[in-house]
Amino acid sequence: MKFAFVTCVKIGLSCMEAIYEIGGKLDLIITIPDEKAKKKSGRIFVDDFAQKNKIPVLKSNHVNDKEVIEKIKSLEIDWLFIIGWSQIASKELIETPNFGAIGAHPTLLPKGRGRAAIPWAIIKGLNITGVSFFKMDEGVDTGLILGQKEVCIENNETALTLYEKVNIAHETLIKDLYTGLLKNEVKGFVQDESKATYWEGRRPKDGEINLGMTINQVDRLVRATTRPYPGAYLVNGNQKEIFWKGSFEEIKKSIPYKFSNGYYYVTELEKSPLE
Repeated sequence: MKFAFVTCVKIGLSCMEAIYEIGGKLDLIITIPDEKAKKKSGRIFVDDFAQKNKIPVLKSNHVNDKEVIEKIKSLEIDWLFIIGWSQIASKELIETPNFGAIGAHPTLLPKGRGRAAIPWAIIKGLNITGVSFFKMDEGVDTGLILGQKEVCIENNETALTLYEKVNIAHETLIKDLYTGLLKNEVKGFVQDESKATYWEGRRPKDGEINLGMTINQVDRLVRATTRPYPGAYLVNGNQKEIFWKGSFEEIKKSIPYKFSNGYYYVTELEKSPLE
């Protein structure tokens, strides 16, 4: 059985490494050109991994390009994994592999379809999220569920720590899934549309703080948008003050900010002129 992988982010690389940890093999990696999306959160380059494991690499501006379709056909790929890829796969692409394409999403689908799953899980105050692998169809995160794993969210969780947990969950799931696919033992189940929710994409401007927020809202926003994301910020005159880290409690070397129901103490602050 032949497998190909589409990715340009850390989680995708971790999944590929996990496949090789269990003795698996990939027949093609598809990624974006080196000069694109250099500032994308979690952006990685696949060249070292591909060279080490003698995997051919195709770099394309769009996953639906003709050269991608033709390469998958020529190599007679059975399953195509698409992990951490922002471009929407076309019907032609997902139907090109012999058995289909598999996506992954860092929520317990059908909850949290859409974008920015890690920041939203913290902003919404969830205590449980997860990872879902699914057989792709023409919808957005709507295909048959092939495997899921829960991830606990702690009270002090940040985007970075949650990303690391989600990364580990991907690794665990893809090992089981890859083994099951080889044995033709994977059975999917239909998502319950009555439980479906959609989360919108987020822009850097969505990290803006205002003094009318509660300190709980501020704390969640700071933890959800800290590095590797652009950060939560307050506009103060002609300056942007980015809150990378803070606390409800007063501690040494912190800067207090007054909000609607109390003070939030910022322990890592970055100031820059407004653009």
